[in-house]
Amino acid sequence: MKHSIKLELIPEDKYSDYRYTVIFKAYKWDPQVGDNNTVSKHVVILDPKTVEQLKSWAEQLSSETMLMEEGLLKNLLLAKELGLPDKIRKTLGRTSNYNRNKNVRLMRFDFHPTKTGWAISEVNSDVPGGFAEASILPEITNTYFDGYTPAENFSNIMVEAFKSKTKVAANIAFVHATAYSDDRQVMQFLSDRFMENGMNTVFAAPDHIKWVDKKAFSIVEGNECEIDGIIRFFPLEWLVSLPRTAKWQGYYDCETVSCNHPAAILTQSKRLPLIWDKLGVKIPVWKELLPETKSPKDINPQNTDWIYKPALGRVGEGISIKGAISKKELVEIEKSARRDSKNWISQRMFESVPVKSVNGENYHLCLGVFTIDGKFAGFYGRISLYPRIDSNAEDISVLVSKENL
Repeated sequence: MKHSIKLELIPEDKYSDYRYTVIFKAYKWDPQVGDNNTVSKHVVILDPKTVEQLKSWAEQLSSETMLMEEGLLKNLLLAKELGLPDKIRKTLGRTSNYNRNKNVRLMRFDFHPTKTGWAISEVNSDVPGGFAEASILPEITNTYFDGYTPAENFSNIMVEAFKSKTKVAANIAFVHATAYSDDRQVMQFLSDRFMENGMNTVFAAPDHIKWVDKKAFSIVEGNECEIDGIIRFFPLEWLVSLPRTAKWQGYYDCETVSCNHPAAILTQSKRLPLIWDKLGVKIPVWKELLPETKSPKDINPQNTDWIYKPALGRVGEGISIKGAISKKELVEIEKSARRDSKNWISQRMFESVPVKSVNGENYHLCLGVFTIDGKFAGFYGRISLYPRIDSNAEDISVLVSKENL
């Protein structure tokens, strides 16, 4: 499918006001990474046909991903191939009673325009980010343009998903690394949306939850209560570093409504394609859109058609794209991947096609497409001058044209 994408500019005389609005109303409290401004001056415009195609693919990918999770839960021996920490693999047996219909299943698929059409680089299956960017940011940006409209509002769909699976005035725990403002701004945003809809919210570190008969209870001082729902914004592999007294294993067989349940770690691993064909499920869209994936030990080091990724990498870290990173970092990544291949994958490199802005600048684009319980739930856009989309990329609003581009 051809790409129908435009990059418009926020009017230059309006950008300063726009940036301040994003900081204070879209929860972008720290809009800098080093010297890089991460609030883009641009806006991505998609046409309706492109939106419908991305929505359809994401929903199909979500369905296929959940089928793979359930296949793995029935055969956890295959999880040995996923590069998961030993403590996680030993705890996965506690997920035997996982039921997706009793939890809220959130994913974000990262799409890229390439020379051969759209491709996906991965699914953020465990704790994806970009919530405010997929909710408030398009609404703010849309005030500067005519003829465009925001797509679905992520936060509205997330709220409805929890309302449908919890009681009235439910207590929702927002579990995150409480010492980090980047994480707190994400949780604050969702908390505010949930409180506006009549729910009670508790900010909790992962060890602020205790477990009684597989139910979650808050031990946060002043907020001691039974928890009716958990939104975890703390990567599962980080839990294993908590003190033993934290009893983090309780998350695995928890009966409290969770987003996401730890079963998500099975499909968070970039090594998942190495065991696709052993799962006995049909995944045609995954196989169509994800570049060929192999173990690093199966790749000739002289072959430059492949990139390396850590099995549990996040935010673009550790990805070896020539021209996007220094030669020193490239060499270090390649050495690590070959030395410790069980925790890395090799992926055939696609050629990202930069999108030209109205002012003539070229940017590489990543469109994160959210699904909640298998249904489309909004876009999260990022752009970069380089093909690797990492923590230095700019957050960019995504709007939809009312007509084909």
